[in-house]
Formats: sequence, structure tokens, C-alpha cells
Amino acid sequence: MRRNGKVPFTTFTVRHATTLLEFIQEALEGISRNKAKAILQGGGCRVGRSIVTQHDYALKAGDKVDISKHKQKATLQNRFLRLVYEDGQIIVVEKAIGILSMASATQRFCVKTLLDNYFRQSGQRCTAHVVHRLDRDTSGLLVYAKTKEAQMTLENNWHEIVTDRRYMALVSGRMEQKSGTVRSYLKDNRQYVTYSSPEDNGGKLAITHFRTLQAADDYSLVELRLETGRKNQIRVHMQDLGHPVCGDIKYGNGDDPIGRLALHAFRLHFYHPVTGEHLKFETTIPANFKPLSVAAASHRATFPRAGEGE
Repeated sequence: MRRNGKVPFTTFTVRHATTLLEFIQEALEGISRNKAKAILQGGGCRVGRSIVTQHDYALKAGDKVDISKHKQKATLQNRFLRLVYEDGQIIVVEKAIGILSMASATQRFCVKTLLDNYFRQSGQRCTAHVVHRLDRDTSGLLVYAKTKEAQMTLENNWHEIVTDRRYMALVSGRMEQKSGTVRSYLKDNRQYVTYSSPEDNGGKLAITHFRTLQAADDYSLVELRLETGRKNQIRVHMQDLGHPVCGDIKYGNGDDPIGRLALHAFRLHFYHPVTGEHLKFETTIPANFKPLSVAAASHRATFPRAGEGE
């Protein structure tokens, strides 16, 4: 173990394969799990000199891990963003509703701007490169590249690199089907409204797989897996099924029980663009997405657990 100059980090060598959270507890003589998580969330852990916040980050014998009990000066703390993972090549964040993934012609405030500010404040000589997006009013997981190399690899090999990308949606009405697939061609009209056609209309083929987790008379909770990533794909495909996403002012039916677009990107699994490591990230589903919490009090239906009856 050695001290890293003026920086309040202590370097440890991993003796056997383990996860980062377990290693911190072991290295710091059995500190509590909550304290170990706080160190991670505060940017107090580096692997290979890159900050890592992922609890189950895999370590192998011989890895060098820098740990600091001191609160770091520059951390990503913003009501619109939560830091999920970071290393020298990429950063993964959870985005709240109400913010764009990247700037538009009329709106400069976006996730990229917040990340660029964070990089400057933490002394990192990099900028955030956008590789995929979420709508302003969709919450959930996003990955940004910190280098051109990582950006090009992610952009050019997105469908091969991403192994699982899923959303959760609260939709209007009772879903009749327990699972299925929607396949159609999506194309924008002159008013930039995306419309769907079962036949090739010159648009792009879009494929969405869905699974109903809970269903009541008023609302249903649906898990969606994207096989393609087209603009407005989930929102249009749920409209096609006759169960639009709640709170969708563009493709919905006026149902807005929780005061927001009820769409959340909760899972993102992909291969690291540089190391090739298989990274897996998931976030908690917003509590008010559950039909029980938004259904009218007169509806006392009981719901099966996710996956029952399949």
C-alpha cells in the first residue's frame, strides 16, 4: 500500500477475484456496506486511475485500486443527473425528465452541457460525446463517450455492442396480450409527427418486443425491449397497440395519471468500446409507474407478480 502524494487516496492491490464493493469493505477493514457505497457514489474509488462507481465492477488479482475516505471536491451532483459509472473512456448516467440528451437549435441546456462542466471541474481534459439519446421527458440510462475512439466504436457498432436495452412504461388501459412483438415502418411527415405502417412506406423498420407485467382496467405496466432504436419507436408502437404511454402529449390519448411521460430506460447492457468488458447497468423503476399506485380507489384488483402466467 502507498500514498499518492498530495491526493488523499491509498492504493491497494487486489489479491483475488472479487467485486469492487466487497473489496472496499475488505480493504478498509470491514467498514459497513453503506459506507463503502458512499465512497463509490462520492467518486472515492479509482481502478486503473479512472473513477469507478459501479458496485459490482469485476476485479481480478493484481488490479490496483485507489480508495479515499475523503469526500471528493468535484462530483456529479445535479437534480437532472445521477452518476452510475465512469472510467477514462465512457460515462454512464441516469437522466431525469425535463432535460435534453444534447442541445437543440432552441435549447442549449442538456446532459452534455452538465457533463462537460463536470469534466472541467474535476480536471478532466475531455468532453462528452453523444452516442444515443432519450427524449426530453423520458428518464433513464445513457452512456456518453469521453474519447473519440470510444465514440466511433460505439456509434459504428451500436447494435453489436449493446446486448440488452429495455424500458418500462405505464400505459393506458388493460393490456390484452401478455407478450408480443410490434413490427412496422416508421416515417416522419412534414409536421415531424412519426407515423407507422405495416408495409414498407419508405421509412425505417422498427421492432419492439413487449411483456405485460401488471394489468388493471385503467393502466398497465409494460416492459419493452428494443431490437431497433428508431425515433419515437416505443411511443408510436404503443399507440399502434391501442395502449399509448401515459402522459404522452404527442401520441397519447390524454391519460396522464402521474404528471409526466411514463417511460423509463431502466436497463442498459453493452460491451465496453475499448476493453471489451461486458457492462450491465440497471436502475430502479419509478415507484409511481405501478398501476396499483395510480388506479382509482374503486378498483381493488390484485395483480400477478412479474412473470407469472408466462
